[in-house]
Amino acid sequence: MAHEHLHLKEDVTAEYTHGRQIRVSLALLGTLAGGMLLISSGIARSSHLYGSGSFQAEFLAMVAAILLGGPIVVHAIKSLIEKQMHMDELVALAVIAAFVTGNYVTAGIVAFFMLVSELIETRTALGARTSIESLIKLTPTKANLLDSEAGEKEVDVSSLKPGDCIRTRPGDNIPADGEVVKGLSSVNEATITGESLPVDKVPGMQVFAGTSNLTGVLDITVTKAGKDTTLGKVQSLIIQAEQTKIPIMRIIDRYVKWYTPTILMIAAIVLFLTADIDRAITILVVSCPCALILATPTAMVAAISASARLGILIKNVADLEIAGKMTAMVFDKTGTVTTGRLYVTKLTPAEDIEPAELLAVTASAEQMSKHPAARALQEVAKEANLSLPGVDDFRETPGKGVTARVDSAKIMVGRESFLKENNVDISNVSDPTLTEVQGFSTLYVARDSKCIGWIGLQDKTRPEAQQAVQELLDIGIKRITMLTGDREEVANRVAAELACTDFKAECLPQDKLSIVEQIKKDGHTVVVVGDGINDAPALAAGDLGIAMGAAGSDVAINSASIALMSDDLTRLPFLVRLSRKTRGVINQNLGFGIMFIILGDAAASAGWLPTVYAAVLHFTGSLIVVFNSARLVRYGEELGHEPHA
Repeated sequence: MAHEHLHLKEDVTAEYTHGRQIRVSLALLGTLAGGMLLISSGIARSSHLYGSGSFQAEFLAMVAAILLGGPIVVHAIKSLIEKQMHMDELVALAVIAAFVTGNYVTAGIVAFFMLVSELIETRTALGARTSIESLIKLTPTKANLLDSEAGEKEVDVSSLKPGDCIRTRPGDNIPADGEVVKGLSSVNEATITGESLPVDKVPGMQVFAGTSNLTGVLDITVTKAGKDTTLGKVQSLIIQAEQTKIPIMRIIDRYVKWYTPTILMIAAIVLFLTADIDRAITILVVSCPCALILATPTAMVAAISASARLGILIKNVADLEIAGKMTAMVFDKTGTVTTGRLYVTKLTPAEDIEPAELLAVTASAEQMSKHPAARALQEVAKEANLSLPGVDDFRETPGKGVTARVDSAKIMVGRESFLKENNVDISNVSDPTLTEVQGFSTLYVARDSKCIGWIGLQDKTRPEAQQAVQELLDIGIKRITMLTGDREEVANRVAAELACTDFKAECLPQDKLSIVEQIKKDGHTVVVVGDGINDAPALAAGDLGIAMGAAGSDVAINSASIALMSDDLTRLPFLVRLSRKTRGVINQNLGFGIMFIILGDAAASAGWLPTVYAAVLHFTGSLIVVFNSARLVRYGEELGHEPHA
């Protein structure tokens, strides 16, 4: 039997899929026809019109044996010519031996069950392949292009290029990556990020090919099309992962050249000692190690399917194995365990100043700035329904602060040093250093050279981060380290919130690299989690690198071994559990395959196992392995229905 169908080809196109379906259909038709001939032969033998050895019955059995055994023998010959050993040459020899000795029924039945087993294997892991290939169908073939002269017209998606403007309506799948320029809508991005909740899209936000527009009309400027889209990269990475091998698969390949000669020698010894050709044929049939060969690929395809459904892209199946062996995990702080955004968490006005007044003055002065602190101030002012007056004479000093004129008053917002440089006395407000242990970043505010208070901002931890860290500790991860370039006070607060085992503050990229290498020297298998951009050296240094929030980020997708398309940290303990579950399923499959061959050969040598029954058992064994691996397809399915912040 051919096992190359366990791997997708690089060029996964509609034409390839269609051609593959035709080949499978023809194989199914030929198998059914051969099966019908075998049944007809059996009817002819049992009929009172013909004897058991009648020409008609023998002829039907011979035609069935040729029709069913031909593809197996042809494939075995091709494999030998190409110097490839698939171990299914044993079945080809068994079919030929049965046919030559006149056992046409035996040859036909053996070939029939081998081909049925082959067809079952083609549907490996009960739809895992189909669920992966269905990614291809997510991108529509047509798009509505907005043309300044022709208006809206339908074009092929393949003709889209960056800079084009397209329109998607409710119910449409988005045909390319792009940026919303007009419209409001909710978009289901589960195919990319694995998140079940729709995301509201407004002008300026990014959208991805293959996601579904739900509620409104969106005009989108194309930034990436075709294979360059995030979905295109997802497809190619999944295909790449399927074609890689873990150490167990390489071991099987290494010893395959010894396996067939060994089985042939055993069959020859049994034939010599018993002079029973049927026993030798049975040994060849039962020794074809389909269950053994399928043990690892079926489990891996199912695991890749389960992880892709939740937005986890695994480039190499060997990386999945490493995830289950990890003993230490290193997190970058900003943007990984924290949101990467600042939030206003404390208002400390001077005497005779109301908190709302302090906030309104500060938010007004920061209106023209794009600094994260300015955005945080705008958001909290909006939540408080504050009316912000316009500003004049706005000026920003990078890394220090801003000055602006608000209602004829000169406002300064910035660091302590910025106000002191401008001769502003801040002694009239409480000293924030007493609370900076909590990890505040402080902005002082002055009006007409008089300090009117200070505002504390924090980068909050992700809501699910504490749960994820606790789950990692619960499943046996011994060390969880957080690294950050931030101050000691901030790092201490975040590490305490997450219950990390240790942390290191004020780290430069080279410091992070040396810390990861030191943890490896301490005997740990280290997994590094970051945003994939400024963490690239540390990601590369770990035994495994995982990039967070990789959707739309080429750097993140390319820099790490595994990419999480969303920012959901609970995917990390799931990845560890999936790795361990997959390893368990593979071991079960391998154990079953080995025992099947040993017991089958023993029974065949003793004459307890007829050849026809051996073919049936072979088919059943392959089926058991496929079904056992198929359990992984639905693993973690409940996570796809949980809302995550």
